Amino acid sequence: MSKQLPFSTVEVKPHKRFSARNLALVIASAGLLATSYNFSHRSWSLGDQKLLASDQSAWNDADNPARVKTFQQCAINNLLETGLPFMKNVAPIAVTDFEERRDRLAQALVAEGADAFVVEPGYTFKYYGNVSQPEWEVWEPEERPFLMVIHPFHDEATGNIKANTTFLCPSFEAERARLLGMPFSEEISIVLWEEHWDPYTTLWQSDVFLPLHRPARLMVDEEMRDFIQRGLGAAGFEIVGLQGQVEEVRQIKTAREVEILRAVNTGTVEAVRQMRKCLYPGLTENEIAAALDDALRAAGLDPFFDIVLFDENASNPHGGTNGSKVLEAETFVLIDVGAHLYGYSSDICRTFFPPFLQKPSKDNVLSPRMSEKLKVWDIVFEAQTRSIDQMRENMTAASVDIAARDVISQAGYGDAFTHRVGHGIGIKGPVLFNPAIHVY
Repeated sequence: MSKQLPFSTVEVKPHKRFSARNLALVIASAGLLATSYNFSHRSWSLGDQKLLASDQSAWNDADNPARVKTFQQCAINNLLETGLPFMKNVAPIAVTDFEERRDRLAQALVAEGADAFVVEPGYTFKYYGNVSQPEWEVWEPEERPFLMVIHPFHDEATGNIKANTTFLCPSFEAERARLLGMPFSEEISIVLWEEHWDPYTTLWQSDVFLPLHRPARLMVDEEMRDFIQRGLGAAGFEIVGLQGQVEEVRQIKTAREVEILRAVNTGTVEAVRQMRKCLYPGLTENEIAAALDDALRAAGLDPFFDIVLFDENASNPHGGTNGSKVLEAETFVLIDVGAHLYGYSSDICRTFFPPFLQKPSKDNVLSPRMSEKLKVWDIVFEAQTRSIDQMRENMTAASVDIAARDVISQAGYGDAFTHRVGHGIGIKGPVLFNPAIHVY
C-alpha cells in the first residue's frame, strides 16, 4: 500500500505578502490543467510509522536529512507499488516507423510541389532521423552545415511515392554521422564537402538533383538557421518555408506516438499523486522537486523540468524564486513538471493542498485566507470544466481559451489571467500554437 509520512504539528502563520491578486495568479498559473484540493485526517498506520520513523523525535525536526531522504524514498516506493500500468503496451519508435514518416513526407512534398525537404539537427530532424541538436553537437549548434535532404521518388515496384534521403556532411564528420545509428534499413547516403569548399554549391553540383533540368525547389524546416537558407539560395536553389501538407506530417500523431504521449503524461501525473501522499510540514520547494524527479526516474521517465511553487511564489508561473519556501498545512502547492519517454514529452500542472491538512468539521469556521483560496480554486476548476467542454471536433483552440477566460473574467479575476490556455506536446515539449488554428 502507498505510504503517508507522519508529521509534526505546525502553527500556520499568515503570509503578509499574500493577497487576492497573488492568490488568483497562483491558481491561474496552474495552466488550467487538472487540479485537485483535498483535506485528510492526520493518520497513518502503526506499521508505516515504524517503517518510516523508528525515532519519532527525529521526525519533529523538519531539517533532518534522514527525514528528507525517507520522504524521497516514500515517493519512489509509492509510484513503483502501482505496478506502473502506464508503461504497459508502450514501445519506442521503430525503424519502420521512421521510414513510414519519411515516405509520408515524400508524398506531401509532391502534393506541395517541392523537390525536397531540408532540415538540420533539431526537433524535426529528431522526428525523421532520430538525432537532436545536442546529439550532433553537445555544446552548441555547429557552424558547419550538416543537413538531411529528403526527396521523393516514384517506386516502380510498388507504384508508390517513397522517400530518398541524403546527408550533406563535412568530410571529416562522415564517420561520426554513420555512428549515430540513424533509423535506416540500409547504409546512409552522404554528400561530402571539404573545409575549403562551399557546402551549398557542393549539394547543387551533386547527383541528388541531377534528373532536374531546373533549380530544385527546397522546402526548409522552420528551425533552419538563416545563414544556411541564404547559402542554399545563393547556390541557386529556390527556397520556400514549411507549409501545407508537409507541416501536417509531423503534426498528426500516429497510434504509436499517441500511446507514448499517453504513457509519459499519465506517468507524470501518477508520480505527482504518489509523491503528494508523502508530504510533511517543513519541506521546501526544492526538496519536493528533487523527490519528484527521483520518482520519475525510478519509473523509467526522464524529467527535464520541474517547477514547485508555494502560495504567492506561484504568481510567477515559471518560477524565479530560490526554492526555499517551506510547506505548511494551508499551503497551496503548484507543481508544473515534464518528463521524456522515447523522445516524447509530458507537461502537466497540478495545484493542491498537502495531505496533512485536517478536514474541518461542520462547526469550524475557515479563515478568510482559506476561504479565499477555495473560492478561487473553484473558479478555476469551473473555467477548466468549461474549456474542456469546448474540446470537440472542428472547434478552435481559441474557443477553448475563451471559455475559460470568460469564467475567470466574470468572477472578477480577469486581470490575473496572465496567459492563454494550453500548448502542444510531442517531441518538442511545450510547443506554443496559434489560438486561431484547430486543436489536433
